[in-house]
Amino acid sequence: MMLLQAAHGGPNEFAKAWQMIAEGTPSTKIIMAVLAIFSLASWGLIVWKLMQFRRLRRDSDRFLDKLEGADRLDVAYERVAALPESPFTRVFKRGMGFFAELRPGAARAGSEVRGLSPAQLEVLRMVLEKEEGEERDDLTAGLYWLAIIATVSPLLGLLGTVLGVMNSFVGVAAAGSSSINAVAPGIAEALVATAGGLVAAIPAAMGYNYLTARLNRLMGELEGFSSEFIGGLAREGRI
Repeated sequence: MMLLQAAHGGPNEFAKAWQMIAEGTPSTKIIMAVLAIFSLASWGLIVWKLMQFRRLRRDSDRFLDKLEGADRLDVAYERVAALPESPFTRVFKRGMGFFAELRPGAARAGSEVRGLSPAQLEVLRMVLEKEEGEERDDLTAGLYWLAIIATVSPLLGLLGTVLGVMNSFVGVAAAGSSSINAVAPGIAEALVATAGGLVAAIPAAMGYNYLTARLNRLMGELEGFSSEFIGGLAREGRI
């Protein structure tokens, strides 16, 4: 509550909130320091992943542009080889490489080498799925930490509030006074921890859900391309 009031009360309210934290109990200081680290880390992760997904979107557009004008997979492979590494290029190269291992020479135009058997086609699907899984694992780096921060921060703030309330009542009991003036400062200090936990958790939760949605959309496009890759082999009579 104090942080929310500070947001509407100008510099004086921020100064009061900071003073309350600076003059608080050691447990409050430690918890607020951890929450500050969590908040900075979550914002850093969000910015990093946004830049990463934006770069992947550009790579995906370039990859699809290269494939659009290619009428054969061998021509597409030559065009894709010049592109920078991306999940799409790695899946495509892995599929073409494995196909060439199963049927050497079959990827060349006009080749009379027999295509894949049903069992080999199923193995090719498994290889592509494995490559997609590895790409997903790489792209999820950092997202788990956002989920952890979004989950742990409110609990850590609640812990700080509970400890602050306990310390406040212990102080009141020791002073022998139960007036609101004796209780209010300790309660206000305790509630700062809850507000700090929410301030750290809300951006992390929003960032995690947004970035996960973008990841799922990207992986859906990657899975769709894998299906189109096998369809391309079938159109060219390589299966």
